[in-house]
Amino acid sequence: MGTGPTVVDQRALDRLALGEFGERRAARYLSETGLQILERRWRCRWGEADIIAEQAAEGEPCHALVICEVKTRRSLRAGTALDAVTPVKLARLHRVAAAWLAGQDRWFPLVRFDVVAVTVPRRGAPVIEHLQGVL
Repeated sequence: MGTGPTVVDQRALDRLALGEFGERRAARYLSETGLQILERRWRCRWGEADIIAEQAAEGEPCHALVICEVKTRRSLRAGTALDAVTPVKLARLHRVAAAWLAGQDRWFPLVRFDVVAVTVPRRGAPVIEHLQGVL
């Protein structure tokens, strides 16, 4: 006996596609501003990091690890991207970053947490806002 056709929530699929679009745009933007993308959508038991990148300190041989949370919106009706990054989300990102670092054989003298907001209006080009060091 079959289970019948699967009902697909189109709004959920649209949100997933919008989120993936935003992550791709954010990764491209970060690369263009000099960050080297190390991982995208890295997952562990504590959660997921949307983008893990590395940034060389200007004139310095040491590098910073940058953990980026990407928030993609069609408008600001639901609040800003920073509004969506709650203390609970930041604590989860800290655990994710620690798990990622534990698996590396490199040392990063600085770990920074950024938020990249991508607003995709119905018309016009996406707008990207990069908030560095949200902690």
